[in-house]
Amino acid sequence: MVIGKKQVATLVAEFLGAAVLTLVFLSVHYSTIGIPYFVALAAGVATAVAAYFFGDISGSHLNPAITLAVWTARKISTVTALTYIIVQSLGAWAAYGIYHYFVASTLSPVGGHYSARILFAEAIGAFVLALAWGAVYLRRYDATNRALLLGASYALAIIIAASAGIGIVNPAVALGVRAWAFAGSMGWGTYVLGPVLGAIIGFNLYVLIFGDSSNNVVESETLVITETVVPIVKTSARSKKRSTKTATKSSSNKSKTSARKR
Repeated sequence: MVIGKKQVATLVAEFLGAAVLTLVFLSVHYSTIGIPYFVALAAGVATAVAAYFFGDISGSHLNPAITLAVWTARKISTVTALTYIIVQSLGAWAAYGIYHYFVASTLSPVGGHYSARILFAEAIGAFVLALAWGAVYLRRYDATNRALLLGASYALAIIIAASAGIGIVNPAVALGVRAWAFAGSMGWGTYVLGPVLGAIIGFNLYVLIFGDSSNNVVESETLVITETVVPIVKTSARSKKRSTKTATKSSSNKSKTSARKR
């Protein structure tokens, strides 16, 4: 496997996007205005900015749950999905290290133990976010509309999930804010399994139900191409017939002229 500049740019985009998102989440969450609505707004803005700058490079997933959802729908390869998840997690962990350096203190784990209620809230939030991602993949929005849709959707997803817990809806960010609970417990499932399940269901459901609209767009483009190609082919065929008739007439005229001379 050859890694070129494009592949490196893709991985760097996912790393930086996840790192910036996590750092913003940490900064607002642990600030004096760290209520869910302000966290959601800040995270939504960070997602929109990252989607605008990196969307055309890597797709700007920034979220292992979204990457897994897109992979299950066969929109990306297995290798791409694995590398995305790795660099997203590394970016989030790097953001934690930067924030730890800024505040000069260690953050205690916030995940706690497994909670079905929080898992369900995270799944619902990820479900809403994944619907937006399904629209992005099928409708091919431009950079501005894609950024606005993903940023607003992530803000809504956090507000929904925060009704039962912290409201993260991103396993990589959950790693960065130390919401992966204590070793030996099932607490990781709360902020990891919940978003993954919700994202997989939401994305695949959107593709399954609304996927025909994308197919129609492709078919219409194919028809336009066909309409422009066919006349060219017909014209070339007619020109060949005309050239053949002209050649035949010229040869017959030459034969007549030679016969008269004799």
